[in-house]
Amino acid sequence: MPEHDMHDPTAHAANEDPTTFEEMDISPKLKAILAEKGFTTPTPIQAQAIPSGLSGTDMIGIAQTGTGKTLAFSIPTIQRIGKDGGKGLILLPTRELALQVDEELQKIGGKIGLRTAVLIGGANMGRQKDMIRKNPHIIIATPGRLIDHLEQRSIKLDSVSVLVFDEADRMLDMGFAPQINRILEMVPSPEQRQTLLFSATMPEEITRIAETHMRLPVRIEIARAGTTSENVEQELYVVAKTDKQQLLEELLREYQGSVLVFSRTKHGAKRINRKLRDAGFTSDEIHGNRTLGQRKSALSGFKSGKYRVLVATDIAARGIDVKGIELVINFDLPTQAEDYVHRIGRTGRAGHEGRAISFAMPDEGKEVMAIQRVTQAELPITEHPTLPKHHLHRGARGSKGRGGGRGGRGGRNRGGGRGRSGGGRRRW
Repeated sequence: MPEHDMHDPTAHAANEDPTTFEEMDISPKLKAILAEKGFTTPTPIQAQAIPSGLSGTDMIGIAQTGTGKTLAFSIPTIQRIGKDGGKGLILLPTRELALQVDEELQKIGGKIGLRTAVLIGGANMGRQKDMIRKNPHIIIATPGRLIDHLEQRSIKLDSVSVLVFDEADRMLDMGFAPQINRILEMVPSPEQRQTLLFSATMPEEITRIAETHMRLPVRIEIARAGTTSENVEQELYVVAKTDKQQLLEELLREYQGSVLVFSRTKHGAKRINRKLRDAGFTSDEIHGNRTLGQRKSALSGFKSGKYRVLVATDIAARGIDVKGIELVINFDLPTQAEDYVHRIGRTGRAGHEGRAISFAMPDEGKEVMAIQRVTQAELPITEHPTLPKHHLHRGARGSKGRGGGRGGRGGRNRGGGRGRSGGGRRRW
């Protein structure tokens, strides 16, 4: 097998990146649909990834969530299979993300007759087999359910001409490496397909996939791997375990807008949600113990504003793509430091400002240091006036918020009054 080295990151374009979709080599039909949907100016990842994808080269895109990755791989995929035939296969980590990618594909491809099949766990296998029999142009699947279909011989992958990995690092974190390797054995060889891989971080496993299963991939890096958005203001509270719920409720009273709360466990998410409801907050929960219908209902309610707060675990949250999340609260620090990047990437999207607050117990200094190593930035520590003061142990380097007040950036406020002054609410 020939070597599959990565191109120089700057080799993807000899000219400047296009500033409009009209400048790209997109088919007239797709351009018209994009204009009709209000898409005129590409995001940075779209400006670089779409021309590269349309040229037929393999590509690795390093970009945070909320940067427009779905459109970045959807347009090249739709255009290639429309022109050259074959099928598209999009692999991603969770059910919710699969459904949202399908929704985005239908917005662009529905008018030109694009057929998709969504293969995810928790849904009826028989109905999925019916979708496969209708000969879809693009298959959107989680690795586990796709393996189920391969084992039942209800699907073949020998006609895949475009293979997409979305949130590849998260799939590997979730233990899908064996399934991904099996799938790679079933699709055409790298020379017979185009492979587009998107990830927020670049662990060694992804480098190995690129070296073995991709053809000289161009690497497009919108943000340094593992970095967090400049639009997200971050802070850290050092708090005793017994005070976490009180702090959460205090913060929810001070902030307005939609809030996404992360719990490390399913049982923890359920407990947090129950206590929030008891305290009078409109909230719901999304985690692996909930049915697909319950998860859809919770996500829909959060999107519509029925629920102001959504409590989630890392796995379930991978599909959450909701505009306008103003605050992310890490009730528990993530088990994997890389998950911190994914978590807080749910706010501060598409150029909007957001905020991320993390709770660390005094003995979680190592976890904080691991996050700081991944993000290559320090988390400013903030104290809450109603709770006991604690310090991080084990040599964590969290920095004291400037000004010693509320807010890790000197207590500044947007729109008059982020500080506690008189106990008023923080407004965005």
